[in-house]
Amino acid sequence: MYTREETIRRMNALGRAEQPFFFVISHDLEHNLLVEPAGAGEGRTAAFALPLGKMELKGEAPALPERIRFTPSPCSMSRYAEAFSSVRKHLLRGDSYLLNLCVATPVETNLALGHLFRFARARYRMLLGPDARVPGVHGRGCVCFSPEPFVTVRGRTVSTFPMKGTAPGATPEARQWLETDEKENRESATIVDLMRNDLSMVAAGVRVKRYRYISPVETRGGAILQCSSEISGTLPEDWRSRLGEMMMKLLPAGSVTGAPKEATCRAIAEAEDMERGFYTGVFGFFNGRELDSAVTIRFMEEAGEGMVYKSGGGITVMSRMEEEYREAIAKVYVPFDL
Repeated sequence: MYTREETIRRMNALGRAEQPFFFVISHDLEHNLLVEPAGAGEGRTAAFALPLGKMELKGEAPALPERIRFTPSPCSMSRYAEAFSSVRKHLLRGDSYLLNLCVATPVETNLALGHLFRFARARYRMLLGPDARVPGVHGRGCVCFSPEPFVTVRGRTVSTFPMKGTAPGATPEARQWLETDEKENRESATIVDLMRNDLSMVAAGVRVKRYRYISPVETRGGAILQCSSEISGTLPEDWRSRLGEMMMKLLPAGSVTGAPKEATCRAIAEAEDMERGFYTGVFGFFNGRELDSAVTIRFMEEAGEGMVYKSGGGITVMSRMEEEYREAIAKVYVPFDL
């Protein structure tokens, strides 16, 4: 486990040496893992799957149970309303313009971490066993099947893809609502502006290449629509030797915190009754030349006899509490057929 400063130094050194490694950075940036494929995680149970590289679980793939159980027990609307009221005070006062509020949902299931890692349909997947201890994980394992890339680097082109905006269902009506709703449009505009400014700290010629493109995401209850944007710039020639500095300048990810970051993170800590841990951090792979990373959302961790699923959504002064509650609960799913 590495602190923020240790992570910067180690990532810089590995980048300079063009040495491949996987990484997981926690939401608070202070509890991080760097896993070199040759070392197999130094005894830790870890697995990753990203477009640039994979590290598989050891042993045979577990068979799915014949009858799968996946029963969420969402927090009450009244409990969510308390947290919503807390963040709304900050929004009305102008401390924040957009804030990502998250909740923890207990899930009773007979699915194991290995099932979720191996069978989830997602481009970005991660599993950490119980030997990867960090606040918010409590010495238990966790798994992530993320639909949201964070930063990719190809050559010297760095790109980020903030995801902001969700519509239940994948109908023409849902698409039209997502494209035209004022609150969803403002969320996208705020987060794109934030991420464009963030990327400008490490890259030149930053521009928005695609604004508010909509993609379907499969869930256990059918497809939903999610809205993303693509922002790109050009890194300096020596970016690999400054890889750790670059990542820490861009974190925590704006799409899962809000704007402005510092004040918004304080409001989040005041409102949420959970430690985020690895949830809403990032994980990724550097192959020695290029980089893939993803935001650690769609996240479950072990908790007693079941699991806890962490989810959330963006809140603005235009948000309606009941709608935001339903969105946070709708995101409690696993992306394969149940």
